[in-house]
Amino acid sequence: MKQESLIENIDYYIENGMWVFTAHYHLKRGYCCDNLCRHCPYEGERKK
Repeated sequence: MKQESLIENIDYYIENGMWVFTAHYHLKRGYCCDNLCRHCPYEGERKK
């Protein structure tokens, strides 16, 4: 399976040397990783 390349300022941006993934990236991935990501569009679907 071919892995897609990430595009800066679309899939992620860099803040204080750390990668911050965007809502676009999370939606493209298709699920919540349950790590309380800043831009998680699945906020209401997190495991309790």
